[in-house]
Amino acid sequence: MTTLAELTTLRVGGPIRSLVEARTERDLIDAVREADAAGTPLLMLGGGSNLLVGDEGFDGVVVRDARADISLQNDGACGGLSITATAGTPWDRLVEQAVAEDWMGFEALSGIPGSTGATPVQNVGAYGQEVADTVALVRVWDRLEERVRSLPLVALQFGYRDSLLKRSMRGLAPDGDAWRPTPRYIVLDVTFHTRMASLSAPIKYAQLAAALDVAEGARVPLTEVREAVLALRRSKGMVLDPADRDTWSAGSFFTNPLLTADAAAGLPEDAPRFAAAGGMVKTSAAWLIERAGFARGFAVAADAPASLSTKHTLALTNRGQASAADIVALARAIQAGVAARFGVDLVPEPVTVGVDL
Repeated sequence: MTTLAELTTLRVGGPIRSLVEARTERDLIDAVREADAAGTPLLMLGGGSNLLVGDEGFDGVVVRDARADISLQNDGACGGLSITATAGTPWDRLVEQAVAEDWMGFEALSGIPGSTGATPVQNVGAYGQEVADTVALVRVWDRLEERVRSLPLVALQFGYRDSLLKRSMRGLAPDGDAWRPTPRYIVLDVTFHTRMASLSAPIKYAQLAAALDVAEGARVPLTEVREAVLALRRSKGMVLDPADRDTWSAGSFFTNPLLTADAAAGLPEDAPRFAAAGGMVKTSAAWLIERAGFARGFAVAADAPASLSTKHTLALTNRGQASAADIVALARAIQAGVAARFGVDLVPEPVTVGVDL
């Protein structure tokens, strides 16, 4: 029997009732419609890189999008490009092609695991870029209205690690239950709009600028940005490597907290502070974790099979035999420590199924 441990980058999670590999859009929609019509729990699975599933598994249908197609439309002499990728396309495969073919705006998002369809749901971002910077349109299957819809950028309501797509997971299904663990809107494909350029978008992130030895705001050849980002991510255990237990994770496990100005003023003077939308202040989850006393490699016990990465305190890792319960115990210890020290509640970034955090 297939388990979620075999299908996720954390390598934890119990058995599933049924697995469907959708190789066409029609296969995907039919699988979703059949599960919804039967009232069967549904889990859409991309690369499994942002998912924590309980040890009891998932008593429902898991659907994986096996499509991996990229198409390109050149919008004319101005150099504008529309790029459409099916939801199952591995994200870094798209980024690699973008850099090789001079499609600007993807380069700082190199090395992020998972599928293209998952990126607008979470509004994936890194090193000063977000998917929202280039997304033009997302085609979805609307489970409520049972039809294909096209959602333009303005309708997607992107925020920090948030979108209409993600929030639709928390909305109510017709029977009164939440759509979880799969959103109401299931991504079919994503269209990005950018332009041809051999140089990157302006470098916005200080650490990346330092790695490139340029000033913030500089533009750098796309290939150099990709190489620098991959090197930075590898140094933090954030590029998947089966031989490296530090990469047996869900990436950054907690989002950077968004605080009111008053709450941010209560942090220590040297705490990172960044202006955010709506007058909020963003601070660093990694900084809070470290200052609360959790060092790289921290585990709840000396022999615990789950620990913080030895390279980066924002990643919770499976050291080889961890269960979902082990990951949960580690996450709760860190949440409790940060709350006690700073009064800040850390919010998990991965989608959780059958676990309570």
